Amino acid sequence: MRTVIVSGKRSAFGKFGGSLKELSTVELSGKVMKAAADELPLPAEAVQEVNWGVCTQAESKEVVAPIIARQSLLKAGFSPQTISATIDQACCSGMAAIKQSYYSIERGEVDVSLAGGAEVMSRTPIVVPSLRWGNKMGDVTLNDPVYGLRYHDFNLVSVDASEVAMDYGVDRKQQDEFALDSQQKWKKAQEAGQFEEQIHPITISSKRGEQVFRVDESPRDTTLEKLSNLPTVFNAPTITAGNAPGLSDGAAALTLMSESAAANHGIKPQAKIITVASVADDPRNIATVPGQAILKALKQANLTVDDLDLIEINEAFAAVPLVSSLVLTDGDRARAAELHKRLNVNGGAIALGHPVGASGARIVLSLIHALKQRGGGYGAASICGGLAQGEAIIVHVEA
Repeated sequence: MRTVIVSGKRSAFGKFGGSLKELSTVELSGKVMKAAADELPLPAEAVQEVNWGVCTQAESKEVVAPIIARQSLLKAGFSPQTISATIDQACCSGMAAIKQSYYSIERGEVDVSLAGGAEVMSRTPIVVPSLRWGNKMGDVTLNDPVYGLRYHDFNLVSVDASEVAMDYGVDRKQQDEFALDSQQKWKKAQEAGQFEEQIHPITISSKRGEQVFRVDESPRDTTLEKLSNLPTVFNAPTITAGNAPGLSDGAAALTLMSESAAANHGIKPQAKIITVASVADDPRNIATVPGQAILKALKQANLTVDDLDLIEINEAFAAVPLVSSLVLTDGDRARAAELHKRLNVNGGAIALGHPVGASGARIVLSLIHALKQRGGGYGAASICGGLAQGEAIIVHVEA
């Protein structure tokens, strides 16, 4: 069995409190799921399975509750017989969803599976732990789950990524330079219209009437001087608001099919999946796991780093792709610098945002389109998730 990706769409990504804040995760997910499926000459009921990454399953304006994949696929008009799974693997969730769809097709369980993820971080609720059972006396504490993206009894991921970057000799200046490059690459790609094919416009109703949201909202004009003057955050030695992505809202979806089913329906694949790989490590090593995951995938596919025409590594912080580049090149700084020419060629999460449930699917979609724009070839996408989980996927796009 061989699995192919036959369609994909994402929303433009909104900044925290921005244009998408009034859409529930279910509503946004349903719109993007439908947009990906509508690219195909197939009825909606042809989608047999949906795997969907979401990290926060409660919202501030209504109770969205679990099974967001199920709620969303029904909103998208898919068949009630469509099976589904909602996946929380932190920032890896969207790519883990693709992995599960890949496994389902490779096992012969389904022929058509939709995968991706969404996050509307603007709607993350404030938690009042004492409210349910009452607060007899004293102050009431409000907890904000998105502040610092903390894990109970563990270091902040920003601290771990920053300290490991320093262990690898990746200093603040290198991280700021990488962040600036991400912003500039996004701007160049946006001006060249390279995102138009992958973005599904979202119509939003507001007090000002209906507006169509189609351009990523987080990118900003900056300079190395401005970035270097920003203070570090959360006691991380090198990480700032400028060399890390902002909190974001967005969704991304891809449709996977067996190669034989696509051929039977006359559907031309956008990409062929070569392999997928998962890793995990000590939580402190979060910045290394994308590199580790790609190396594992390359070994499975009998390929090398030099066989890869393009690479996407999610910019959870600038430290992550910089450290993982050194992992991929066995610490060879000259080779890592050469690899950067093939890395995140249209910018990454530092520029366009990081809605955590969606990013794993977004970088796969970005990789496929970038390969198409450059004449095809092999590409690897990888992402780290909280407490040092990692996912990777290798694809091939025909010239």
